[in-house]
Amino acid sequence: MTDATKTVSVAGSAQRDLLAATRGRWWEPVMWLAFFAAPLLLPQYAAIASEIAIVGLFAVSLDLVLGYAGIVSLGHAAYFGLGVYSAGLFAKHVMPDPLVGLIFAIVVSAAVGVVGSLTIQRGTDLTRLMVTLGVALILMELGNKLDWLTGGADGLQGVVMGPLLGRFEFDLAGQVGAFYSIAALLVFFLLARRLVRSPFGATLMAIRDNPLRAMSIGIPVRAKLSAVYIVAAGMAGASGALLAQTQGFASLDVFELHRSADVMLMLVIGGTGWLWGGVFGAIVFKVMYDILSSITPQYWTFWLGLFLVVLVQVGRDRLLRPWTWFASRQKGGA
Repeated sequence: MTDATKTVSVAGSAQRDLLAATRGRWWEPVMWLAFFAAPLLLPQYAAIASEIAIVGLFAVSLDLVLGYAGIVSLGHAAYFGLGVYSAGLFAKHVMPDPLVGLIFAIVVSAAVGVVGSLTIQRGTDLTRLMVTLGVALILMELGNKLDWLTGGADGLQGVVMGPLLGRFEFDLAGQVGAFYSIAALLVFFLLARRLVRSPFGATLMAIRDNPLRAMSIGIPVRAKLSAVYIVAAGMAGASGALLAQTQGFASLDVFELHRSADVMLMLVIGGTGWLWGGVFGAIVFKVMYDILSSITPQYWTFWLGLFLVVLVQVGRDRLLRPWTWFASRQKGGA
């Protein structure tokens, strides 16, 4: 076999591997069908299904910067909160169309993400933790000071959404909101997977594994980190917009530390560097929260903390085998 033939063979093999990586797995359509069927089969849990989809999207957005780019952030709630208030204010003062409000929230969050991306260019993980947390606290304080606009500690009230696609009214049972949130999660999930399985995603993982080596082979590290940070900010804003639109209310707690901490815990449960990890982590976290808070309203955090301790000590692979089996076969993809 000549060198030219070997080169063509290697290139063809690489192309086949890339095409195989972009295809979904057999169980993914089953999962999505189950998600969409849940509000119909279990209408009493439609609101919970909507919340799971919203925080799942939030977790996927954080996984882009943490799992794929290696950017540690404790202030991702800043963009989630921006999405909440952007969508709420847009619906209240401009127009109530949910899709237009969703786009507006994404644009606002991504625009602020452009500024925020400048803060993660340099420094250690500890530096990034403090800086990103500071950004979220600043935005929360601004929201409190601008109470004439945001409602301050009382929250933004009187948010009334128009019908989805001009036909489907948001009902009290939350079924329309659940379908809307799950559909948005599906769209952004597919976009994120397309992103991480592209050459851009490969450069992100190279930066995550060894920034100096990535820089030495000509990868523009700062530009790539800024790009993925902006994309993640826009996705976090979309999840916040969904929360405001489905609940019709916005409060300053969306900027608080526990929002960023909760989504970090979801990734700890589901696994980082694997987009499904954010979704599965959101499911486990919200289901545990709903069950434990109904059984022991005062001490549910104790049991959640105990679960996390056992999770870390025993290992996620042993404790949560069903999806870690999938994750081990799709690590680095989605």
